[in-house]
Amino acid sequence: MAVWSKLQKSLYLIVSDKVDFQIHCSVYRMNSQRGSIDLPRYWITIGKEIVFDYPKQFINAEGNEHYPYQNQISDISDCIREYIDCPVGLLPQKKFENDLWGITDILKAVDKRLGKGKLYDYFASSDAVIKNILNKRFE
Repeated sequence: MAVWSKLQKSLYLIVSDKVDFQIHCSVYRMNSQRGSIDLPRYWITIGKEIVFDYPKQFINAEGNEHYPYQNQISDISDCIREYIDCPVGLLPQKKFENDLWGITDILKAVDKRLGKGKLYDYFASSDAVIKNILNKRFE
């Protein structure tokens, strides 16, 4: 896994200035009688609203009420890196197979390399979070 600050900086270079987008990653060390593990938290804010929160929004979705012990620190960062490195012409329709969390849809919505028409066409039937981001970006 690359250094988080470098990955974060690379991502900020492609994010539209019209959206108050921030992405964060923290790793918490958990020690127990069974051993130690690094537990990740990724979250994205648009303004003051958290629109992506791993693992919080995924714990109950999996039917698990406990913090996931198989963590995906590298997987999420790798997915972000794959998104950044993807050629712009392929982005609007590209399905990122390793994106198990829907993070690339948020990245597409804030990516200044992608135009209004293509994004509205791509996200025509998308969820409220994505529509809200697009509305803020193109107001």
